[in-house]
Amino acid sequence: MITKAISSASKKPTERNYQTPPQPRFVLQDYLLILKPRVMSLVVFTAVAGLILAPGTIELETAFISVACIALGAGASGAINMWYDKDIDHLMKRTMDRPIPAGRVAPIGALGYGFALAVLSVCIMAWRVNWAASILLSITILYYVFIYTMWLKRRTPQNIVIGGAAGAFPPMIGWTAVTGSIGFESLVLFAIIFLWTPPHSWALALFRRNDYEAAGIPMMPVVAGDRETKRQILIYTGFLLPVTLAPTILGISGVLYFLAATLLGCEFFRRVFLLWKDPGVSAAKPLFLFSILYLFAIFATLIIDKAFFFPMPASV
Repeated sequence: MITKAISSASKKPTERNYQTPPQPRFVLQDYLLILKPRVMSLVVFTAVAGLILAPGTIELETAFISVACIALGAGASGAINMWYDKDIDHLMKRTMDRPIPAGRVAPIGALGYGFALAVLSVCIMAWRVNWAASILLSITILYYVFIYTMWLKRRTPQNIVIGGAAGAFPPMIGWTAVTGSIGFESLVLFAIIFLWTPPHSWALALFRRNDYEAAGIPMMPVVAGDRETKRQILIYTGFLLPVTLAPTILGISGVLYFLAATLLGCEFFRRVFLLWKDPGVSAAKPLFLFSILYLFAIFATLIIDKAFFFPMPASV
C-alpha cells in the first residue's frame, strides 16, 4: 500500500505555465529571495556556533570570510533548488509566489546565479580559509542539489531524513574553518541538526499535506498517513533530546547549556506528545514554529555558554 502511495505521489505534476507577467518589485529583492534567506539565516547561525565552539583561534577577518562563504554556498543551493523545482513550486500555495513561478526571475537566470555563487563561495573558502572547509562546503552544496533536490525529494518519504544531512553540515564547516579538520565534537553538532530535521519538516508536512499532494511530493503524511508520521516524529525526538546533552558531556559547553538543553528538550517533547495525542493535526503548526525557536535557542545557548561562562581557551 505504501508502494502504491509513493507511486501516486511521485507522478510528475501536470505541466502548467508557471511564467506569469512580472509584478512590480525590486529585482534585487527577488534575487535575494531565491537565496532562501530564512533558511540561510539558520545556516549562518549554526556555522557561527561551530566557529566559536571549535578549539584554537581564528582571525576575525577569516571568521567573517568563512561565514560569508557558508552563507553564499547556502544561498547558491537555494537558488539551484528553486530553479529545479520550478515545475512544482507553482502548484503549492506556500511556494507559488516565489520569484521563478511568479515569473519575476527567469529560470536560467536563477541557475546561473546559483552556480556562480557556489563556485565563488568554494573558491574563496579554499583561498582565504582552508581546503578542508572548502571541500566540506562543496560537498554540502552538491549533496543538497543532487542528492536531496534532484534525487530524493520526489522519490521517497525519507527525502528529508537522508537529505537533511545537507542542512547539518554548516557547524562542521565552521569548526573545520578554525581547526582545519573534522573533530568528533563537530559531528555531535551535525547530529543535533540531523535529528531535528525530521520532526521539524514532518510537522510542516502534516499541516501542508494538500500542498505536497498537489505537487506530487511523497512526504511522509502523503505516503504513510498522519498517524505514522506522528510516530516517526516521536521516535526522532526521542533520539534528538539525549544528543543535545552531548556537548556538555564532551566538554565543549557547561552547566548553562546543559540546563537550557534539558528545559528546551522537555518543552519540545511536550509539544510532540500533544501532537501524538491529537486526533487531527492542529498541534502540528505550533510544533513546527516552536521547532525553529528550539534550534535557534539550542545553538544560541551553546554560543553564550562558550563565550561568557564556560572556561575554555580560545574563541573567535
